[in-house]
Amino acid sequence: MAARKQFLLRVDPELWKELEKWAADELRSVNAQVEWILRDALKRRKQGRRR
Repeated sequence: MAARKQFLLRVDPELWKELEKWAADELRSVNAQVEWILRDALKRRKQGRRR
């Protein structure tokens, strides 16, 4: 597996709180939750192109 790319992300504190809650509900870290959200968005984008 390739090494993961690191980058700095500035997030509004209220958004961060919501991400933390969502991640906890899904038993994920905030990092894993953000990665899941991005993968889901890309999957949906690709599905939209096929139609």
